[in-house]
Amino acid sequence: MSPPQVLLYTTSWCPHCARARRLLEERGIPFAQIDVEARPQARAEMIERSGRRTVPQIFIGDTHVGGCDDLYALDASGGLERLVAGEAGHAAAPTSRS
Repeated sequence: MSPPQVLLYTTSWCPHCARARRLLEERGIPFAQIDVEARPQARAEMIERSGRRTVPQIFIGDTHVGGCDDLYALDASGGLERLVAGEAGHAAAPTSRS
């Protein structure tokens, strides 16, 4: 079983997007990103999936992690490693609206 895909909805100029990418890179976690400005239809998809309009919006598999602050909180709690490893039973609890 392969680990869940990490997906970020981003823009090229967003500082929170850059922070989220940097954390994933520092942890050695591969990720894909969709620039919602380069692909305008992706913004509607992001809003439909997350219920949020701001970037970044981060998904690990089918789990909506939330924004950058939520990703950092998940990492600090040890949940990021578990979620990326695909461990069942861990629910990411968003803590902010970044």
